[in-house]
This record gives sequence, C-alpha cells and structure tokens, in this order.
Amino acid sequence: MSNICIFIRDSVNYLKNECQAGGMGVCLRGEIRERKKEGKNSMMRTLKMKNRTIGEGKPLVCVPVMEADAAEVIREITYLSQSVADVIEWRVDAFSQFGDYNAVRGVFDAVAPVLSDKLFLYTFRTKRQGGEADVDAATLNDLHDLAAESGCVDMVDLEYFEEEKPTRKIRSLKERGVRVVASHHDFEETPSPEVMRMLLERMCLGGADIVKLAVMPKTPEDVLDLLSVTSKFHLENPDTPIVTMSMGKLGNISRLCGETFGSCMTFGAHEKPSAPGQYEMGDLAMILDAIHRSNEH
Repeated sequence: MSNICIFIRDSVNYLKNECQAGGMGVCLRGEIRERKKEGKNSMMRTLKMKNRTIGEGKPLVCVPVMEADAAEVIREITYLSQSVADVIEWRVDAFSQFGDYNAVRGVFDAVAPVLSDKLFLYTFRTKRQGGEADVDAATLNDLHDLAAESGCVDMVDLEYFEEEKPTRKIRSLKERGVRVVASHHDFEETPSPEVMRMLLERMCLGGADIVKLAVMPKTPEDVLDLLSVTSKFHLENPDTPIVTMSMGKLGNISRLCGETFGSCMTFGAHEKPSAPGQYEMGDLAMILDAIHRSNEH
C-alpha cells in the first residue's frame, strides 16, 4: 500500500473516530466559530469568475471531457465552448498522453482561444477516487503545476485526502492564480452525516475556494443525509461554495436540486459521462432553468 493510500485511509478513519468521540467535531466547530467571529462585520464574499457568481442561484452546469486522444479532446472542448455548459472539465486522467507534459501543454495552448466565456476546470481523478488512471505523487504534482501555469485554467481539482500536505498545495496553486476545488469521492458508500460534515469542514479550513463531496447511496435515506449535510454546510459557510452529489440512479435527484440545498455546480454529460447518474447536459440545463424560474415566483 502506497504512502498516499495509507494517508487517505488514516485521515478518513481518524475523522470517523474523532466524530464518534466528539473531539474533531468540537475542534473544527471551534475553528469555524473563530473564523466567523473574525469576519462577522464584513460583507459575505462571493466567488466570481468570467461573469459568473459561484454559490448563488442556479447551479452551474459542468461537462467533463473524457476523450483519450489529443485531437478529440480539443474537438470536444471546442464544441462545448459553444454549448449550454458553464464549466468545461478536462479529465486529464482519461487522456492517453498525460505523462507527456508537452502533449498536455499542447492541448492547453490549442483550447485557450475558445475558453474566454467558459470556466475551465482541470481534474486528474485517480483510480483511488474513481478515476481512469494511477499516477505517482511527483507526476500528479507536476500536472497540477502545469495546469496552474497554463494561463487558461480557472480551477484545479485537488483530491484533498490524497495529498500529504494539502493546505500547502492549495496555497501554492492559489499563488499561481487559479482557484482550488478540494474534493473527496466515495464510490463505496455514503458516510454518516457527521463524517460527511467533518470531511467538508476539513477541506474548507484547508483553504479551498470550493469544496466537493461525491458519495454512493445504498438507500433513499443516504441521499437525504447528503442533502441535509449540504444545506447545513451552505448555511454555516456562506463564503465557501459547495458541490455535492449522490451518485448513481438512486442519487440522481441530488444533481437537480442544488439551488434549494446549496450545491453550486452539477455535472452533466455530452458524449461520455464521468460518473454514474449524470444527465445529458441539454436536459440538465433545461430542468435547472425550469426550477430556477419556479423559484423566482
């Protein structure tokens, strides 16, 4: 077992144990209270990029690009730049040449001109978190840095509990001018509400601009637990946008109701879905528009 795997296992188990004992919860809630106390006289900060406000109103539609070939990646990103997508996510773990840094740079250079109106999210999803490829820590770090220095990437996804020093990495990426989405994915189960809350709070306190949690439900109650945790986190942390989803057919309702419960982004598919339960992007945008219009009345 790699050092990173051991770190993830120990980190998540530590959170679970501390949640049960009440220790971590007390500690994190204390930190959050102090942070809110320091900023209680300031206006709520909103996250704005490319004429979009993240964390308010209708969730943004994010569409992943899962192609393996460079020409196909460029073609798909170009197509999506004229689509209903608000955010285009390049899933670099699906790219067959991710180990060739010049090939990665070539894609960035080719798509930069078409991204003036779309947010661009860079993601390398490791197999441990449900992705397409395994990669060593050094290569992953280099790829994150390439994305941050590309000039066209707006947000970098960072698998928070995969990193040995996630707070330091977040700070480093933000210093290069990109926003950081700290993420955690559980394709096996839906953790208890206490554990989900602590995972989100830890990522939030680590300095992420946006926090993301995806879980796999086994019962309808699991979906309700995620939505409840999402709503509470959103209300208690208005300065930190949150993205959550309950995956698979059982959880697909969670991809539609972000405006009600506080999730600021939802993932739809064009040609290749990146996770189970994703709606086709056109259908997703139409449903979100209908919900938004209803909420305005």
